[in-house]
Amino acid sequence: MTRPRAPAILRARRMSDHDHYQSPLSARYAGAAMRANFSERKKFLTWHRIWLALAESQRELGLPISEAQVAELRANLEHVDFELAARYERELRHDVMAHVHAWGERCQQARGILHLGATSCDVTDNADLVILRDALGLVRAQLVNVLRALRTFALEWKALPVLGLTHLQPAQATTLGKRATLWIQDFAFNLAELEQVEERMLFRGVKGTTGTQASFLSLFQGDHDKVRELERRVARRMGFEKCFPVTGQTYPRQLDFRIGAALAGIAQSGAKFGTDLRLLAARREVEEPFGKQQIGSSAMPWKRNPMRCERVCSLARHVISQLGSLAHTAANQWLERTLDDSAVRRLALPEMFLATDGLLELVLDVGSGLVVHPRRIERNLAEELPFLACEHLMLDAAKSGVDRQEAHEHLRQATHAAVAVLLDGGENPLCELLLADPVLKPFAPRLQALLDPSRSIGRADAQVEEFVREELDPLLARHASVPEQRSGVRV
Repeated sequence: MTRPRAPAILRARRMSDHDHYQSPLSARYAGAAMRANFSERKKFLTWHRIWLALAESQRELGLPISEAQVAELRANLEHVDFELAARYERELRHDVMAHVHAWGERCQQARGILHLGATSCDVTDNADLVILRDALGLVRAQLVNVLRALRTFALEWKALPVLGLTHLQPAQATTLGKRATLWIQDFAFNLAELEQVEERMLFRGVKGTTGTQASFLSLFQGDHDKVRELERRVARRMGFEKCFPVTGQTYPRQLDFRIGAALAGIAQSGAKFGTDLRLLAARREVEEPFGKQQIGSSAMPWKRNPMRCERVCSLARHVISQLGSLAHTAANQWLERTLDDSAVRRLALPEMFLATDGLLELVLDVGSGLVVHPRRIERNLAEELPFLACEHLMLDAAKSGVDRQEAHEHLRQATHAAVAVLLDGGENPLCELLLADPVLKPFAPRLQALLDPSRSIGRADAQVEEFVREELDPLLARHASVPEQRSGVRV
């Protein structure tokens, strides 16, 4: 069976980016820095840096490598011949050897010592670790800026009473700033977890085909100390202080899972933030920024859809779903390694970072420009305040000697009767019902005083200040050097 030919219009002209699939993560969602970090150029330039670091370290430790050979590699470090490497890969079916040959043609003097003693994973795995380390740094900077933006919001609205909801039903009052601390706390946990992952980022090192360093031991004629020093020097040149003590052919794939778990945690926090704001937008209390020319619906001109928060939730779902593939990959590494990790890692790791990058860009954009509607918040709270005050009445009754359970039951009956009247379109009769109840009547006059919203928020405003001072600010102080970022949301 022959494959269908492309339409004539496509055969007649050169294919452009609009004629083939592009990942929305790079074309639409992720920022420039993260896209560059996972680019082919970054990867192959990192391969060059590793080959140079290996050659420099081998020369310093006495292998017959000349300064001219090292200088040639250094002078051509930024040169990647993509087309030539692609031609070699079609012939050799091996990406690392394709680039060894392509760079070797550029560096004729150094060709004979390029990749000396190394196996492919001495290059590819170590390069992956450099790229993943740099990606974690980009995510950390985004998290710090998200926390800064939400800190400002929480302090600004620390004392504004809002209706608190549990089970999406009216519960107790809280404040808008206190609610924001719940988002902040989640992202702060994520930042702390990210710090731990970054601290545990180790270099694979130069360990050879099965991790035994046999080829390097042979090059140094059995000198174990020089082999160990070679690994230390290459690692330091690549910005790492420590290597994995032991590996097979690859570094342990559980590290990928730990990195992915940190990203999935960020996705969970983003989804919680986005979902909460979608719910608040439906109540018309808080909205994400909405552009003057923005269109909410092609059919319904009045719509103000929370599209950025919806996208946050969508990207979060993608990040979380990828974690399983990293878990299975770590669980299915046979003995010293199997290559069935290759394709899935090329997909899952970059996509998780790109999606997390796009998600945090949106959270920063929304968190920096949240639109609050205090009057709507006050109205929604006022409708429920008589019911919220009932907890205080129950406590007053208990303090005066009424059985707490009996007071609870009388209040339950009175409030349910009041709700029935409201649902039928009437005015709230709760005060009259309390006055008519023999158990609750002595406490009914307290109801009016309890309708002041500021009396219903407990320590919410104080909690905001304490949380920021005692928890958030020390965390942010550790990252004071992170530059301020503005959102770069493109669409």
